[in-house]
Amino acid sequence: MKVIEANEGRKVEYEENGSWLNFDDQISLNLKRMEADHDVHVDITADAFGRLQTGEGVYYVAQLTIPARQYEETEIENPDYVEPGEGEEADEFSGGHVNQTITKKDPVPFSMDNVTLTLYALKEGVL
Repeated sequence: MKVIEANEGRKVEYEENGSWLNFDDQISLNLKRMEADHDVHVDITADAFGRLQTGEGVYYVAQLTIPARQYEETEIENPDYVEPGEGEEADEFSGGHVNQTITKKDPVPFSMDNVTLTLYALKEGVL
C-alpha cells in the first residue's frame, strides 16, 4: 500500500491485515470487497467528538483510493461461431457470426500494493 502524508502533524492510527484496513479500532474496511470496474475513493472523517466515519464529517482524516479492477485478456475460439455457407457473407443476420474468436477477461487478483492511503493531520484534541 502506498501511504502519502498530505501535511505535517499526528495522523490517525491504522493497521493493515491482508485486504482489511482498520482505523483506530473504530472502522474496519475490506478493500478487496470495495474494488470495482472504476476507481473507488473512500473518505475517512471524524465528527466533533472524534468518532470516525466514512463520508461527510467535520474533520478530514484520510482518503483511500482503490484503482479500477484490472483484467487479463486472452483471445479464445468463439463457441457460437458458424461458418457462412458458400457465397454467403458471415453476419449476425444470416445466422453466421462475424468473429471467430472472442476476448475472455479474467480479473487480476486484488493487491493492496495498488491502494493509496492519504493521511491528514488530526485536529488537536479530536482523536
